[in-house]
Amino acid sequence: MSKPQLPDQVHGAIRIKHYSMRTEEAYVHWIKRFVFFHEKRLSLHRGEHEVRKFLSHLAVEGKVFAFTQNQTLIALLFLNQEVLKKTRLV
Repeated sequence: MSKPQLPDQVHGAIRIKHYSMRTEEAYVHWIKRFVFFHEKRLSLHRGEHEVRKFLSHLAVEGKVFAFTQNQTLIALLFLNQEVLKKTRLV
């Protein structure tokens, strides 16, 4: 049996934690944006530098509010810790 695709892994991990549907939608949205920002190359080598680059892009180019940046960071931490099973971003 093949490993589920990343979006399915994210949905599954969120549902195990019993997060709200709105949280699930937001996390999946920001994780997808992160992956597309880095040209669909999500590897285990993605770390703090890539996260900072993406958050900086959101702030400067996207002009998003601090709340949105924080929500994005939390979604990416969730991806690393709960889906990719990494203990740190670096």
